[in-house]
Amino acid sequence: MSRPRIVVVGAGFGGLQTLRHLERRIPNGAAELSLIAPHDYMLYSPLLPQVASGMLTPQSVAMSVHRLTQESKFIPGHAVGVDTADRVVVVRRPTGELAPVPYDRLVLAPGSLTRAFDIPGLTEFAYGNKTLAEAVLLRDHVLAQLELANDSRDPAEREERCRFVVVGGGYTGVETAASLKRLCEEAAIRYPELRSEIRWHLVDIAPKVLPELGDRLGRKALRLLRGLGIEVKLKVSVREVTQDKVVLTDGRVLPCRTLIWTAGVSPSPLVDTLDKPTQRGRLEVDTDLRVPGLPEVFALGDAAAVPNIAESNGPYCPPTAQYATRQADTAARNVVDSILGRPLKEFRHKDLGLVVDLSGKDALARILNTEMSGLPALAATRGYHVLSVPSNTARARIVANWAIRAFTGGEVSRLGFNDNGRPSSFAANESVEYLDAGGARSEGARLMDNLRERYGES
Repeated sequence: MSRPRIVVVGAGFGGLQTLRHLERRIPNGAAELSLIAPHDYMLYSPLLPQVASGMLTPQSVAMSVHRLTQESKFIPGHAVGVDTADRVVVVRRPTGELAPVPYDRLVLAPGSLTRAFDIPGLTEFAYGNKTLAEAVLLRDHVLAQLELANDSRDPAEREERCRFVVVGGGYTGVETAASLKRLCEEAAIRYPELRSEIRWHLVDIAPKVLPELGDRLGRKALRLLRGLGIEVKLKVSVREVTQDKVVLTDGRVLPCRTLIWTAGVSPSPLVDTLDKPTQRGRLEVDTDLRVPGLPEVFALGDAAAVPNIAESNGPYCPPTAQYATRQADTAARNVVDSILGRPLKEFRHKDLGLVVDLSGKDALARILNTEMSGLPALAATRGYHVLSVPSNTARARIVANWAIRAFTGGEVSRLGFNDNGRPSSFAANESVEYLDAGGARSEGARLMDNLRERYGES
């Protein structure tokens, strides 16, 4: 095969790292390398809670695909289907058009979506924290609630706007709740009347938070969260969501205008188009990451059910960034070996642990068999993130943001991403008449007339 066409779907931990390994293993010009992704950046998602709190700028966790790759071609759009018979990936371009991308070898790492349950009002009123846009929007929304609550004299409205509910006691939910709680504390300095009214809740159907940390650190995490003033309710979930309340499964009704949903993920629907067996939506693959019956197709990361042959803590590897990054090396090696007709390698990896940053000076870490908390855990946590980020530019930005926050404090101004309607700086070309619902001139218009009479019009 001359100049094989190798297509990678997804610019996350699995996809982009596979592409980078392929570039190192394949001489320039020996293959056509392409990356299909909706955005031309890799998102370092473990730090999204710190973007939502304003500790990090969005650019700090978004690393340019063009800077991280060399010879690969970037194809913008969403991969929406795979025709395995003709070896073609169907891509929906940003314009809405469908375009075919042929391949000789295909690596699927499309990632996952926030899992949506059949809960009335969930998709209409809940906020997520899985994408860069969601993190920035969430920060603006939280700050807007405090501004509106401070401006309101309606006790019921103030209570609704000052209460925030996070669903999910895993990594993302715990870090999001802790980070945004601290953001509210900083913002409340400007709104002293609201300090006693701000309420944060963390609920999860599971019996414990952060079960991956083990029992001792899990209990420590629970104490830290409650020490921050976050009410943690376990073995409870959400029954219904409306614009101004959250109903829990234990019957409790919480006046609330902010529900943050972090309770699990669902694999990309792209895997269903291959018509191959799945495990809870994840595409079943062999130990060498190939899809059974499709020797030219490999899958990894959140979208793949990869056999866990190195450990006995489950039949499949957990869908984490740590595993996806290691799977990328094996996938790239096996893609090349499959082209050259060499034996393929099995994927093996032992879990290195988990780190959790609760903002401020609170952190927890389990590295191999060592458990840490406090400042040692904070140093390990932030050191791990800096080393895991695959861009020197991003590392510099992250460290600089942390230093700025430590020495000068945080900013609590909204950026305007949560404003209703399309943001525009264009002036209207015509005068606007202010009318009320009945067509009569409104009170605002009459006030404007009074101002014009008093001061004159320029």
